[in-house]
Amino acid sequence: MNLSVRQLIPTPLKEKILAKKSGIWNETLTFNKGEHIFVRAPSGTGKTTLVHILYHLRKDHEGTVQWGDHNMATINHEDLAALRSKNISIIFQDMRLFPELTAWENLDIKRKLTDTVSLEQMEEWMERLGIKEKKNSLGRTLSYGEQQRVAIIRALLQPFDWLLMDEPFSHLDHSNIDKARNLIAEIVEQHKAGMILADLDENNYFNYTKTIVL
Repeated sequence: MNLSVRQLIPTPLKEKILAKKSGIWNETLTFNKGEHIFVRAPSGTGKTTLVHILYHLRKDHEGTVQWGDHNMATINHEDLAALRSKNISIIFQDMRLFPELTAWENLDIKRKLTDTVSLEQMEEWMERLGIKEKKNSLGRTLSYGEQQRVAIIRALLQPFDWLLMDEPFSHLDHSNIDKARNLIAEIVEQHKAGMILADLDENNYFNYTKTIVL
C-alpha cells in the first residue's frame, strides 16, 4: 500500500509554511511500501501535526492524504478502523498509555484486538526491551522511558504496511535505543513494511531510503 500526499498544508501553520520551502508541505509526493523515510523536522515546522494528519487524528488541513485506495477526506469510520488495525501502526510521542492499567494490560488489550502475536512473543519483547519486571506496574507509575518502551511494543502488536513514529526514542538512553530499534527493524522487515520516522535532529537509527526536511 502506497502513501500519497498532495498540497498538504495544516491550517494553523499555513502562513508560516507558505513563507518557506518544505520537503512535504504543499508538495505532491508518493511513498512506496517498504521505504524507510526520515522526516527531519526542526522545531515549529509541524512534526507531530504531520504524523497526526497521516494517522487521520487531525483534519484541519488543506490538500489530500491517500493511503492506497483510501482518500482520508472521505473515508468512513469502518474503513478507517480497519486501516488502523491492519495497515498503519503508530508510536505516539506522548505514548498515550492507559494510566490505571498495568504495562501488561496496556499491551494485552492491543494483542487481543489484533490477534497476531502470542502471549509468549509479547513477553519476550518486554524482556528484550528490559521492562518485563514492570509488567504489573500501573502505566502512571512507569518512568517516561518505560512508558516509551511499552508504547513501542504496543505498536508492533498488529499487522501493518506502514509504521509511523514521532520521536520514538526521545526518552531512551543509547543502550535502550539500540534494543528498541533492533526490535522495530526486525518486525518491520518481517512485514516488509514502510516506516516514517519524524524527529528533530539527524540520526542513524535505521537505514533510511529517503530523508526529507519538513
